[in-house]
Amino acid sequence: MATHQHPTAIPAGSLILITGITSYVASFTAQSLLERGYRVKGVVRNLAQDSAWLTEELFPSFAGPDGTFDLVEIPDLTIPGAFDAVFGESRPSAVIHTATPMTFDPDPNKVITPVVDIMSSLLRAAASMSSIKRFVYTSSIGAAYSPQVGVPAVLTRDSWNEDAVEAAWAPPPYTPARGGKVYAASKVEAERAMFRFAEDTKPGFAVISVDPFFILGAVLHRRHLQGSGGWIRNVYNGEPRVSGVLPFGCQVNVQDVAALHVAAVLDPDVQSGDRLLAAAEPFNVNVVLAILRRQHPDRQFMEDLPSSQGLCLASIGNEDNDRLLGLLRKWTGREGWISLEQGVREAIRSMEGL
Repeated sequence: MATHQHPTAIPAGSLILITGITSYVASFTAQSLLERGYRVKGVVRNLAQDSAWLTEELFPSFAGPDGTFDLVEIPDLTIPGAFDAVFGESRPSAVIHTATPMTFDPDPNKVITPVVDIMSSLLRAAASMSSIKRFVYTSSIGAAYSPQVGVPAVLTRDSWNEDAVEAAWAPPPYTPARGGKVYAASKVEAERAMFRFAEDTKPGFAVISVDPFFILGAVLHRRHLQGSGGWIRNVYNGEPRVSGVLPFGCQVNVQDVAALHVAAVLDPDVQSGDRLLAAAEPFNVNVVLAILRRQHPDRQFMEDLPSSQGLCLASIGNEDNDRLLGLLRKWTGREGWISLEQGVREAIRSMEGL
């Protein structure tokens, strides 16, 4: 990944705390920051389960007694004051909050409430530290919008998914079909809690969210094949049961999402209150199958899925999109979003060695 030199909001060598360090997006974000000369401390729930693969397999060249990457265990992020000791000992310059429940539980009390509680606890701990200059939240396009087939929508930093919040908090029964709405509503309410906190308390740091659509592309570790990082592999291997559960929408490459996190942490021109919505192009499983057939003409793939005919017609507003493309150009040297075609190729290539 490119490491272009620009003025930064925090100097190289500074410590950045990343919650949810085991996640797909966090792996690429941490890699980029480490390569730029920053130190990274990752929060995990269980060191015994996660320390070896992160330090010895994912980031071996940065870990070790004198390395720039290490881990800290917080078993329960929902406990009040869970982050206080970590901040007191580490004194980070920035926080990237990627941790979030991915259970898709339809009960909002079991999802939205703890997500907001974790956000509030983390913000309070950060506000007690004069060292922190940036607080970045990994949200979701679901905080802005619920995709609808064939219905155009122009999304901006002022877009909020009010429908998801209303549906999530509707009276019981909490049927499984509500899970997606509850997840989206948790992102809405966590983002709003972050921005309200900044407005009410005026902490010494900027608060910024990154709101990506469905994230695809290469993977850095085989563990990420179990989540969205492995979705292209599932299509490649002809697993319709897994492939067909993907909702239609737009895709964005994981490297572009990581780059926007880097910009949110480092770029002085990214201001408190910014929301960086990320969407490259519409897709569905049949679009990916068509790409795979072109790239691998000698391989037999499963038939198109009749349930995946429609495309999402949402787009990021021109002003917001131009700004995002400017950030990508500035921090990666790339012109434009990474295409789905390239992302599929990179995904298959990276999986071959895992």
